[in-house]
Amino acid sequence: MVAIDQNVFYIVIAAIVVVGLIVALMQWRRVREAQTNVEFLTKQAELKKIELVERDLESKRMMSDIVLPKDQQEKLTNIRETTSDLMHKAGYLHSEINERVNRLEAKTEYAKLQKLLMDIEKKEEELEKKTGKVKEGKRK
Repeated sequence: MVAIDQNVFYIVIAAIVVVGLIVALMQWRRVREAQTNVEFLTKQAELKKIELVERDLESKRMMSDIVLPKDQQEKLTNIRETTSDLMHKAGYLHSEINERVNRLEAKTEYAKLQKLLMDIEKKEEELEKKTGKVKEGKRK
């Protein structure tokens, strides 16, 4: 009887070990697949970067081949300067807008809090009136 119980115990332990090994192997396989996917995506990103650099070099080579007359070069520099100025101005205006939005949000939040405070004060007064009436009723 004891030998049978001991054999069943060993069989249960062996089954648990087998299940544990199966789970461990499945996890190991998933990790390997994930590593392979990461390596693939890394290589793909590197290829994309190389492609972008090649395009950039090609476009620079094409731009350097184009020789503009002096007046067109001046116009191009003026356009670049005005574009830069407009970008700076847009950034400044964006920061101004954000600042005003923040102020407006703060004002509306303050107004909400003031309203809540007034509501709480009204409720306090009502409670004080009710408790005052209850106290007077108990005194009589």
